Amino acid sequence: MPMLYRLDAPALAVGRAFNARVGDDPWAGGHVAPGQFAPVITAGREFIAGPRPAGRVLETRMIPRLWGVPPPPSVPDGRPVLTVRNLESPFWIGNLRNSEFRCLIPATALMEWGKPSPADGKRRQCWFSCADQPLFAMAAVWKDSEIPGFALLACPANAALRAEGRETMPVILPPDAAARDLWLHGGWDRAQALVQPYSSSLMDLRRAPED
Repeated sequence: MPMLYRLDAPALAVGRAFNARVGDDPWAGGHVAPGQFAPVITAGREFIAGPRPAGRVLETRMIPRLWGVPPPPSVPDGRPVLTVRNLESPFWIGNLRNSEFRCLIPATALMEWGKPSPADGKRRQCWFSCADQPLFAMAAVWKDSEIPGFALLACPANAALRAEGRETMPVILPPDAAARDLWLHGGWDRAQALVQPYSSSLMDLRRAPED
């Protein structure tokens, strides 16, 4: 899974692309690493108590959230959880089944460390982007504690990432509003079908140059 991604678009452009209210989000573009705040697209249910109103869809909005959520008490090292790998985990299942806790993470590229170079044995950054959507959405869920955080959903790596030695990748949603709406508002019985690898043929790879 990536430990770095880029969102090379300002807040207003991201809001327009995802039909989300931006508010005062100051994002101007750049990279995001674990433990940093990043723009997150939500269904607008944060801080609202009670069940979702029947037949009513709240305004989609973009807010800053921290990449990483506090782990369950059983985890001894206390490191923030960055990804959701087990869809049946008791720690995540409530967030996944209740659509108001699902969110979208806009991105323009994600970074994975490639295989060691045969020349010097060093791993180099491999930046993956989507050829069919310059600005794409990764599926995620949010949790609130002292700090509002999010975690990316993981799925098996596609052929392009497996070629670089990766076993998993983030869930990248198809480039259509229906898929994004399904993740934000749909029942889990249908939304979980989106948890699958993105097609290798639709991804571009740019490797960092050798020293």
